[in-house]
Amino acid sequence: MRAFVVTSHGDTVETAVLDEPRPQHDDVVIDVEWSGVNFKDSMVVAPASRVRRTDRLIGGVDAAGVITESNDPRLPIGTPVAVHGGDMGVGRDGGFAEFVASPSRYVSPLPPNISTRTAMILGTAGFTAIASIRALEQRGLRPDDGDVLVTGATGGVGSWAVAALAARGYHVVASTGSTASHEWLRALGATEIIGRDDIADRPQRVLATERWSGAIDCVGGNTLHHVLRSLRYGGAVAASGLVASADLVTNVYPFIIRSVALLGIDAVESDVATRRDTWQAVSELIDVIDCENLVDSEIKLEGLSTALRTISHGATRGRILVQPN
Repeated sequence: MRAFVVTSHGDTVETAVLDEPRPQHDDVVIDVEWSGVNFKDSMVVAPASRVRRTDRLIGGVDAAGVITESNDPRLPIGTPVAVHGGDMGVGRDGGFAEFVASPSRYVSPLPPNISTRTAMILGTAGFTAIASIRALEQRGLRPDDGDVLVTGATGGVGSWAVAALAARGYHVVASTGSTASHEWLRALGATEIIGRDDIADRPQRVLATERWSGAIDCVGGNTLHHVLRSLRYGGAVAASGLVASADLVTNVYPFIIRSVALLGIDAVESDVATRRDTWQAVSELIDVIDCENLVDSEIKLEGLSTALRTISHGATRGRILVQPN
């Protein structure tokens, strides 16, 4: 089978499309119809990667396709599925290939109204966005509460968050450094667009003006610090990104003065019930979201090296889809 292979040689990393043996182990084997490019994939191919756990593997942290082999009666042959999580694409072979093997706990049967291509327009990024919204709503967020901020709004998680929040009736404020993407973000449903630096209000004080009833942060670092400072009393931010930095330097004032919450969102080790509920939430939204507007581009395996460099610089607009066959 054809696959995008990442090989580490000390301080350097080599990537190439190679012929690899078809996987013959694990609970299920999936004929991959589509995969997607995630920021995490770009971290895997970085020379000094803190994410990659082996010197050689097939990249790709998510994929969708049809089961061709199965040892799990709950996942019969012929079932359309999405797969992501665990050490897929970081410690074991991933979805940038014609076939991928996986433990069944990371495999989700797709609802009838979601094709494998649509599943990868969503992908790990969209899954994370929907999980973020569910976490905020479980905390108590409602559409009539006021402005909801999305940082890194042109990325995979951010763009899906904008579209899904708007579809659920929220007033969405999108933060981006890309002035060329303003009309696109409005088409997704953003009612207001601000620059990256506009989040930092009264930086000389420990607390900023109360503005956001909730937020989805895809950036991390200093951006997350300023989001926490500007949440309204009782508000929360769902955090899943580290594009700017994995470090967070902040203070306790937002937590003890405004009773705000920082909600960590993990799509990697989500349990089977969470995955099922999240995909069900997607199926209820999918008919009111223009999924094609969330597609940045479609590529073959040979285009991955360029795509990974692009996404590492935050220069994508939505999802890059990969068709390995």
